[in-house]
Amino acid sequence: MEIKLIQDSDIDSWEKYILDHPGGTFYHALGWKRVIEKSFGHHTYYLMAKEHGKVCGILPIVHIKSLLFGSIMCSMPFLNFGGVCADNDEVERALLGEAERILKDKKGDYLELRHMKKSSMDYPAKTHKVSMTLELESDPEILWSKFATKHRTTIRRAAKNDLELRVGKQDLLKDFFPLLCKGWKALGTPLYNFYFFKNIMEELEDHIEIFLILHQSRPIAGAMNGIFRDTVEGMWLASLNEYARLQGGYFLYWEMIRRYCELGYRHFHLGRSTADGSAEFFKKKWNAVPKPLFWEYIMNRDGKLPELNVQNSKYQLAINVWKKLPLPVTKTLGPIFARSIP
Repeated sequence: MEIKLIQDSDIDSWEKYILDHPGGTFYHALGWKRVIEKSFGHHTYYLMAKEHGKVCGILPIVHIKSLLFGSIMCSMPFLNFGGVCADNDEVERALLGEAERILKDKKGDYLELRHMKKSSMDYPAKTHKVSMTLELESDPEILWSKFATKHRTTIRRAAKNDLELRVGKQDLLKDFFPLLCKGWKALGTPLYNFYFFKNIMEELEDHIEIFLILHQSRPIAGAMNGIFRDTVEGMWLASLNEYARLQGGYFLYWEMIRRYCELGYRHFHLGRSTADGSAEFFKKKWNAVPKPLFWEYIMNRDGKLPELNVQNSKYQLAINVWKKLPLPVTKTLGPIFARSIP
C-alpha cells in the first residue's frame, strides 16, 4: 500500500473516489483545499492511499498556526465534518498513521478528526456535537403532515408576513454576507472575511445554493447550503434579531425543505449543533434526528483535550465583549480571529 500527498495527476481519482464511496461527503471535495489555501494561506496535507494503482482511501488535513490557539491540525476545519474515508480498517489505520507522522514532523499540538462515525483507532474522542438530519420525501406534504399542529401554525403565520424568497448563487452573496456579519456578532462569534465565501462560490458554485428571505425588499434571514449526491448540507445560516417577530427563520426552513423534497434529494443535514442546545431543540421541531459526531484526537502534547468552543467558560468574557462591539469593528477584526478557529 502506498500513502502519498495528492498530486495534480490525482485530482480526478480523488473526486471519483469520494463520489463512489459511501463515506465520501461534500466536505471531502478538493474544492475546499483550494478555498482554504486561497482564503487563509493555511498549509494542507491531502493524503491518498493506493493499492495496486487503485485509490483505497483519503484523508484531508489542514494545518492552522495561531499565536492565540497554538499549532492545530484538523480534518476538516470551518466545516461540519470531514475526516478519514477508507475502504477498510487497514487502510484507515495506514492513513491515520501517516497523519500522526506529519503531526509530529510539523510540531502540531494535536490533530482533530471530525468524523460521522468513530474510527477503528482507540483515540480519545468528544461527542459534544451532533448533525441534525432530516430524511426527505418526494412529496413535502408528507413531512408537513408530521409536524406538530403548533409548528404548522407558526409556519403559516410566517408566510402571511409579507416575506419574499430568493434562491441563487453568487448573485445573492453580497446580500447574504451582511446577514452573517450581524447574525454572528449577535452570537459573539468572529466571522470569516467576504473572500472566503467568494472563493467557495468560485470553487464549488455548482454545488452551492444561497437562500434569502426578504421583508419589504430587505434581507432578514438567509442560508448557504452545499449539495452532494442525494444529500443537502446546511452550512451557514443567519437571521436578524430585530425582525424576529416576522418568524423568517420558520419560513426559510420550510421553503428549503420543500424545495429539496421536490428536487428529489433524500437527506438534509440541518447543520452542526451542540448536543442538547437551543439549536438542536429548534431543529427537532422539523423532526430532524440528532446523529452524534465523533471528534477524535491524535495528541502531540500532554494535557487535556482541547476545548476551543463557545461552551468553554474561559471564552465567555470575550464572547460578551464581542457582542457589544460596533459592527464595523467586528467586521474588521473578525477575519483575523476566525481564520485561526477551526
